[in-house]
Formats: sequence, C-alpha cells, structure tokens
Amino acid sequence: MSVDESRDPANRTLNLDALRSFVAICETGSFRRAAARVNKSPSAVSLQIGKLEEILGARLLDRDARHVALTDHGGRLLGQARGLLGLNDETLALFRESPLVGRLCLSAPHDLGVSLVPRLLRRLADVHPGVHVDVRLGTSEAVQQGITDGTANLALFNDVDASGIQARELFSEPLKWLVLDGGRAVQQDPLPLAVADARCAWRDAALNALQEAGRAYRVAYSSDTSMGQVAALRADLAVAALPQSLADRDLIEAPADCGLPRLPLTHIRAADDGSALARALVTLVAAEMQSGRNMSAA
Repeated sequence: MSVDESRDPANRTLNLDALRSFVAICETGSFRRAAARVNKSPSAVSLQIGKLEEILGARLLDRDARHVALTDHGGRLLGQARGLLGLNDETLALFRESPLVGRLCLSAPHDLGVSLVPRLLRRLADVHPGVHVDVRLGTSEAVQQGITDGTANLALFNDVDASGIQARELFSEPLKWLVLDGGRAVQQDPLPLAVADARCAWRDAALNALQEAGRAYRVAYSSDTSMGQVAALRADLAVAALPQSLADRDLIEAPADCGLPRLPLTHIRAADDGSALARALVTLVAAEMQSGRNMSAA
C-alpha cells in the first residue's frame, strides 16, 4: 500500500471513550473533574485528548494550571461529539430491556414545555420505551402545586428564591436586563417592560428590583412565555429580565450606564413524588441539562 494507513484520513476512527472524556472536560471545565466523571486518571484523560488532537490534526483545548478553554476547533468538535455519543447511547438502548413501564404526569411552565420537555420526552422514549408521559403546562406556581396536591408525578419549574417544596436544583444562571442592540426602549422614562403574566418568578424579580431601586416603570408588553417577551425586545418595544442564555447577536445585556438594578440568579428545579418512574425521569432531566451546558457555564 503506497499510503500509510495510519495517516490516511479514510482509515481513521474517532474513539467514543475519548470523545466522552472530551465532553466531560467541556462540561466540568477541569481535567481532574472530568477524569472523576469518566472513572479514569487525569493522565489517562490527557492522553486521550492528545490522541484526539493527533487524529484530527488540530488543537482542541487551551489549558494552563487553572483554566481550560475550547479552541475554535474544539468548539466545532463539541457539538459533533455530543451527537455521536447520543447516537451511541440510543443504539445501545435499543438492545436493552428497560424494567420501567407505566404512565406518569409531568408538569412544567410554558417555557420549559417548549425548550426542554420535547427533547426530554424523545430521550425517555429511547431509554424507557415502556414509560408514557402526560404533560401539563402552566405557571411555575401551578406546576409546584401539582406536586403538593398529588396531581403531578414530576414538576419542572423556574424560580429565583429558595424552593417552597423539596426539589433538586438542575441548573442556574443569572437573570439579565436584555435590550435590543442599538434600541431606544431602555432610554425611556418610565422604563417599558416586557413581562410574563402574574405569578412568574422572573416578573417578580424584575418588579421588586426596580421598586427597591426607585426606578419608574410601566408594563408595556405581557406574554405567557419568554418567547413573547423576546419578540417585544426585538421590536424595541420594551426591556425584559430574562436568563443570560437568551442573549444573542441582537439582544444584549443593558449597558451599565443605563443604571438598571442587579438581578438574582434563576434556577431550574425538579420535584417528584418519589416513584421509580418520576425518579428515572429526573435522572434524564439532569443529564439533559448537564449536556446542554457549554464551557463558559462550567
């Protein structure tokens, strides 16, 4: 053979274990924590990353004694790696008999019902095909009440304070005042707000912060979901207190010289009724939330 097989791209195969270690590093921000997650030594994980970089012919991570950061090539690989690992896990699940069967009720606010729940249900169908889920969407307050009164087996909800019911925190991020880049809404007095309907934790956080700061405001746009608020921001009709992850090229954090008050963290939590079905779903939710975090959030 005229071409060395070890150097021929057609004969190279990515190692899934190495990709799993790579994703673990991206999600934990540390070789040491990643090694603990994948049950390997830090040196073994480092060797895996070195081999990945050799196969791909590109540096994937920039690292020093305290920090690990994705390179452009590493960022390109991360999405692909998650997709390959997900396909691998789904394929294995096709040949495993899940002992879980039955039906449960999942309650969630509208935003999570659009963003997280569909992906979660697809994953559940792959891993536990005998489990059927009925979904109910409502306010965070109504969602939590479903656990209290026994009408829901599992509740996913957002809040900014300590949970009023026993729940597991899955993810947290800062609330930020988001505005249209170059827009004029933030310069108006009173400040025009886009908020969700009453009994929304983000709405309460925004109004409380403005009241404590003595900043005049008016509710200019009200919507059941954050997507409605985002639409109002893109039209430069208002300002909104929303999770930092919703910022993009057009929607940015309000500049510091606008004088808007500091906002708290928002938390996504899960509460369940203690049943095996609900606990299995909580495990999947936690995994989905973890896999969705990027290097900057780790």
